[in-house]
Amino acid sequence: MPSLTFVLPHWLYWALLFVFPVVAMVLARRGRREGPRVYSLPLAYFILITGGMLGLHRFYLKSIAWGLIFLPLFAAILYANAHQRDARAAYSDAANIVRVSKGTIEREEPRLAAADASLAALRAQVAEAEEGSFTKRAAERRLQREERRLESSRTRLEAARNDLQEQQAIADTSGANRDFWESVAFFAFVAIAVLIVVDALLMPFLVRRANRRLAEDETADEEPLPKLSGEFVKDRAAIHAGPTGWIDRLSFYTGEFVSYWAVIAVFVYYYEVVARYVFNSPTNWAHEGMYLMFGMQYLIMGAYAMLSESHVRVDIFYAPLSPRRKALADILTSVFFFIFAGTLLVTGWIFAADATRVNEVSFTEWQLAYWPFKWAIVVGAALLILQGVAKLAQDFRTLATGTPQPTLREA
Repeated sequence: MPSLTFVLPHWLYWALLFVFPVVAMVLARRGRREGPRVYSLPLAYFILITGGMLGLHRFYLKSIAWGLIFLPLFAAILYANAHQRDARAAYSDAANIVRVSKGTIEREEPRLAAADASLAALRAQVAEAEEGSFTKRAAERRLQREERRLESSRTRLEAARNDLQEQQAIADTSGANRDFWESVAFFAFVAIAVLIVVDALLMPFLVRRANRRLAEDETADEEPLPKLSGEFVKDRAAIHAGPTGWIDRLSFYTGEFVSYWAVIAVFVYYYEVVARYVFNSPTNWAHEGMYLMFGMQYLIMGAYAMLSESHVRVDIFYAPLSPRRKALADILTSVFFFIFAGTLLVTGWIFAADATRVNEVSFTEWQLAYWPFKWAIVVGAALLILQGVAKLAQDFRTLATGTPQPTLREA
C-alpha cells in the first residue's frame, strides 16, 4: 500500500477555521428550491470524494448492487492491513533478536577459539609455581576465573545460535506474510481506485439515470418539498430588542460560526481513520488540531449557551418561581458569574500575552502556534461578560415590568 505523508499546513488549518463557517452560514441561509427532490451531481461528486472507498456514492444514487462491490474490497484492505501490522511487528521483534544474536556470535566465537591457548598458558603457570606459595594461589584464581568466563561465553554462544536459528525462521516467515498481505491490500486498493475513476467518469450518466428512476417513482399525490429559508434564523437572533439586542445577536452569530467547526472535525477524523487503517499512515496533526479547535469552540460558545439558557443548572428551586422572583434570583447570583467571567478574562489575557511574547508552539512535530488558542480564552470571556450584561439588563426589565423576556429556546 502507498503511504500518505500529507501534513496539514498551518495556514490551511486557520483558513479552514475562518472560511468554512462563513461558507456554511451562507449556504444555510439559501432557500431550497421548490419542486420534487432530485439527485445532485455536485453532491454525488462530493460523496464520491469523501466516501468513494465505501461506495457511498452508489448508495446515494440507489445503485445498491454496484455499491456492494466496494464493501468487500474495503473490508479486504482493513483485514490485510491488520495482518500486515501483526506480521511487521513480529518481523521487527525477530529481526532485532537476530541482530543481537549475530553480534553475540561474532564476539564470542573468536574468544572461544583462543580459549585453548589461554587455558594452557594458565595451567602451565599453575604447574610451575611453588606449592603453597602466593604465586600458585594467584595463578589458580586466574585459571578459575578464565574457566568460568569461557563457560559463560559457551552458554551465551549456544543461546545466541539457538535464537538465531529460531528467530531467523520467524523473521523469514513474518517477512513473507508481511509482503503477502501488503500485496493483498495494494491490489484491493487498486481495484477500488479503478472503480472510483470509472464512476467519476460515469457520474453525470448515473445521476441522470437516478433522476429518471426517481421521476418514474413519483406519485401524483406527493407534494413538493416546502421552500425553506434562513429568515427564521435571523428572527430568532433578534428576539431581544432594546439597547442590548446587538449583544444577543453577536452571541448568536459567534455561536453559529464556531458550531460549524464540528463539521470540519468529521472530515479530519475521517481522513485520519482512512490514513491510519487503510494506508497505515497515522497523522501527527489530526488529533491535536481538533482538540485545540474544540477547546476554542467551547470557550467562544459560552455566550451562545448563556443566550439559549443551555448551561447546566439546578431548577428544583428556580423553576417554580414567578418571573419577578426568577429575575431577582438571577440579579443576586450574577455577582458570582461576573467574578468567574472577570477572572477568566484577566487570567486568559495573561496566558495569551505570555504565549504571544515567547511565540509558544506545541510540543509535537506539527509545531502549531499556541497563542491564538489562548487568545480565544480572552474572546470567550469578553463575549460571556457582554452576554452577562445583556442578561442582567433583561432581568432588571423583568423585575420592573413583571413580563419575562423570551429566550432563544422559546422563540
